[in-house]
Amino acid sequence: MHITARVDYAVRTLLELAAAGEAPAKAEGLARAQRIPHKFLEAVLGDLRRGGLVHSRRGPEGGYWLARPADEISIADIIRTVEGPLASVRGERPEDVVYTGPAERLRDVWIAVRVNLRAVLEEVTLADVVADDLPRFVADLTADPGAWERRRT
Repeated sequence: MHITARVDYAVRTLLELAAAGEAPAKAEGLARAQRIPHKFLEAVLGDLRRGGLVHSRRGPEGGYWLARPADEISIADIIRTVEGPLASVRGERPEDVVYTGPAERLRDVWIAVRVNLRAVLEEVTLADVVADDLPRFVADLTADPGAWERRRT
């Protein structure tokens, strides 16, 4: 899985908002706190607002805040909002691809990849990350030394 800058910035921005509570936060402050280019962040915040993950208000008392409680926003919700489906094959959903011959079962592999992405990304919420209280299975996965090893191409 390739995590784009857009996804990384969106998740980090929403973590800042989750940590801030209900008080509106200015885009400039969010950009500064996470070292995100302000112009890029404005575009990401637009996506998050259109996707229903943040609310915004203009003016001196304005800013951005979460549209739902942090424990109701998963990392998967954020990815889908700014990038689309968690897993795609050449821009298609895995269940829609068709292969023949020796590649026929490859679709099952792509579906299994999506299931595993969902298993983590749909279960971890903003609140989990902010509270440093990740689900136990995430700790189990990252406790495996092999999880931290780079693989050769």
